This record gives sequence, structure tokens and C-alpha cells, in this order.
Amino acid sequence: MKNQIIIDKTKIIATIGPASCSKETIIEMIKAGADVFRLNFSHGTHEEHLKVIETIQEINRENNTHIALLADLQGPKIRLGKIENDEQPIKEDEILTFRTDESSCTGNDIFITYSNFAKDVKAGELIQVDDGKILLEVVDSDYNNTVTVKAKTDGVLKSKKGVNLPNTKISLPCLTPKDLIDLKFALKHHVHWVALSFVRSASDIIELRHIIRENSKFEFAPSIIAKIEKPEALEDIDNIISKADAIMVARGDLGIEIPLQKLPLTQKMLVKKCLSKSTPIIIATQMMEGMIDNYNPTRAEVNDVANSVMDGADALMLSGETSVGKYPVQVIKTMQKVIHEVEVFEDIYHKHDFTLSDGIRGLSDAVIHSSCRLAQKSEASAIVGMTYSGYSALKIISHRPKSNIFIFTENEHLLKKMNLFWGVRGFFFNKFISTDHSMEEILYQLQKDDYVQKDDKVVLLSSTPLLKNAKTNMLKLAIVE
Repeated sequence: MKNQIIIDKTKIIATIGPASCSKETIIEMIKAGADVFRLNFSHGTHEEHLKVIETIQEINRENNTHIALLADLQGPKIRLGKIENDEQPIKEDEILTFRTDESSCTGNDIFITYSNFAKDVKAGELIQVDDGKILLEVVDSDYNNTVTVKAKTDGVLKSKKGVNLPNTKISLPCLTPKDLIDLKFALKHHVHWVALSFVRSASDIIELRHIIRENSKFEFAPSIIAKIEKPEALEDIDNIISKADAIMVARGDLGIEIPLQKLPLTQKMLVKKCLSKSTPIIIATQMMEGMIDNYNPTRAEVNDVANSVMDGADALMLSGETSVGKYPVQVIKTMQKVIHEVEVFEDIYHKHDFTLSDGIRGLSDAVIHSSCRLAQKSEASAIVGMTYSGYSALKIISHRPKSNIFIFTENEHLLKKMNLFWGVRGFFFNKFISTDHSMEEILYQLQKDDYVQKDDKVVLLSSTPLLKNAKTNMLKLAIVE
């Protein structure tokens, strides 16, 4: 592979917030290595999100970049209401009263935003507040409005903090009225990915996809990310992976809903399953939390990022680090350095275990598998493919080839979606005259832009006849002249 330009494979998703919403900062974050920007609909107004969308669209036009937009829906997040003086100290074994009707709260009663709370919880079930900082136990419920709980720890309850119910089967819908309003906004402005929070079963994904199909044109329909945060999701994980377009290991809530010690192996299990199904997977939450306030990460955070890359994640996501942190650009630079260093590790490449899809897709799978084996054996500098649906790109990356991956498409929306895919660098291309002509044009463009050099070996994937938009059925090993 002499002279090969090494392109980092693992992608970075950065959350936009007050610390990073200016055009100048977004440009610097892209230069540092950000590939996708997340709009967190748990915070911010539509006007603020629209300004970010327009800014990124403008940057893409001006710089011929393909930065993707991810709309992260809040989902049925349960929170405490307003507490007097914004906080209330509690002692272990103290008895507290939670109410679902704010107007009935008196004294030290605590309002909770979950209307069915009293109907769904049972005595003995645990309640975790503020990312698990406070642990409570249900003592009794009137199954209407009032729940009595006992504090299991000392601590301070604060206004608006999140509540997790790891033992409770909650009856909230997967899409709240707020989510539906936010989704309509996201579809109107052609975001590329939509993340669904607190997924419990594959039916949640089916419902969201139906709404997307009913409210957006096919060419602008976003792909769906299933956020894994609930134990119920793990019970239905194979079906969820089959219905979603990508998976996010949302370790914040998941690490509260399941025992913390189970989280590392759960992450590895999810990555392995997604790789086997050609489904992109994102690792999220607290990857470099220390850099919200500090210029450098902790050693543990660096190891966490490195291990996620070695596990096989397609993308790593930054949340508070870039949205409200002091160093939104520096944290991306730091993460990119870790990714670059770890990706010399040979064990993350060449995952050739696969199963053939049914029908004509199975023929494409076999050709793509062969292309990745050929690239490995020949030490090709690049695998080059053409796609309209993105299927070929997903199949290529599931084999984790060490060669660079260049994908050409005339689908502009897909071009940006693929910015989340491991290893993929996408290019716009619409000169579909014949297979040979297209391949010559593509190699010329890659060589002109210094992605390949003279005498490089390149594996080319295509379909023939080209103009019929057939599935991938042809591969060729070429030497750049």
C-alpha cells in the first residue's frame, strides 16, 4: 500500500448548543473532524435549530462538503417538576410524596411529569433521579395521583431533573406530542437522520417509519436511529436492529436502567450484532465528559474512546462536550487524534463473517464480500463503489476493509447520510454513460484530487448494465495509470 493516503474510518457526531452554534465554530469543528451534527430536541427552540440547519447547509454549499444533520427526538423523558428554591435536601429513609397532578401538590410534595406514574409503579420498585445520583424506592401508590417513596440515599432533589424507572413497565407512547411537532419540523427541513429515544420494541421503529413515509418525499426521507436506553429494547434487540437504519448505544440512560457492570459487555454485544447485520452503530454519552470544563480528557476517557473504536463502532458521539463545554473544537481534535492512533490496530479490520441476503441481494452480497477479500489480498489502496440506495456502502463497511472506501452517487441526500458510515468518503457523480466510462471518470477524479496515486491498486464495484440501476454484480481490480 505504498503512497496510500490514510483516511480515518470512525466518524464523529457533535451536538450543537450554545457553545458551538456560530458559523465560525462549526467550520472549525468540521476542520477538526466532525462528520455529523446533532440537533438535540430536548433543548433549544425551533428557531435556534433552524439557524443551525441553515448554517450547515450554507457551509456544505460553500465548501462542497457533505456534513449530515441528525435530529434527536426527546422521547418520553420523565422529569421532576419545579421544586421550591430549585432543590430539596433529603436523607436516607426519609419518606417523600410524588404527585402527578401539580395542582394537588402541597408543602414538600414533588410533582412528576409522568401522568401514569401512580398507575404503573408497584411497591418495591426503584426510582433513580438525576442520572442515578438519587435512589428511591416505591412504598405505596393510590393508583391515581399519589405515590409514596422512601429515600435509599442522602442527596439533593433538584428541579427538572430526569427520572428513570428501571423496574417499571411504563405505558408512555414512544412518540410524545412534542416529538411529533419536532419531527414535522425536522422533516420539513430535510434532516438526514432521526434518532428515536427510549425505543422499547421494533414496533416503535415501524410507527416512526410510517409517519416519515406519510410526511416526506422518498428522496428526502431521513434514516432512523434507534436509541438503546431501556431493558425492554435489549429483549427485542434483533428485531430492532432489523427495522432500524442505525443503532445508538445511549449509555447515559442505559447505564441507569441496567446494572452499570453490565454496560461494557452490552456495548460489545450490540456492536457485534450490528456488524453482522450491516447496521451502523453509534457509541454515545460521556465519551469525553471531563472536557466540558477541562482542556484535556482523563486517561479513562481516552481509553473509553479507544475501546469503542476497537469494538467496531461506526461513530462516536459528543454531547455536552460540544454543546455547552468550554472547548468544543479542542474536544473533537482530541477525539480525532485518539481515533487516528487506534486505527493502526490490525484487529479492527477484515471482518469477513457474513450471511447472504435472499434473492438478487444475495448475489450483490457475494460480489461485495469478494471485493473486500480481494482488496485485502492485493493490498489495494481503495475500494470504489457506485450506489443510489446506499446498500453497497453498508455491505462494504460491514467487512471493515483496511482500504479506503470511496462511494459515488447522484443522490445528494444519501451523500450526506453516508457521512455517518464508517470509513466512507462520498462523492457526487452523475455521468452514467457506461460502466467502463464511469469507472474511468471516477478514477480520474480520485487521482486528480490525490485520493489515489499512479500504480495504486483499486477494487472497483459496479452494476452492468449500468443504466438499468441494477444491483452490484461486477468487480474489477485496476491499477491507476
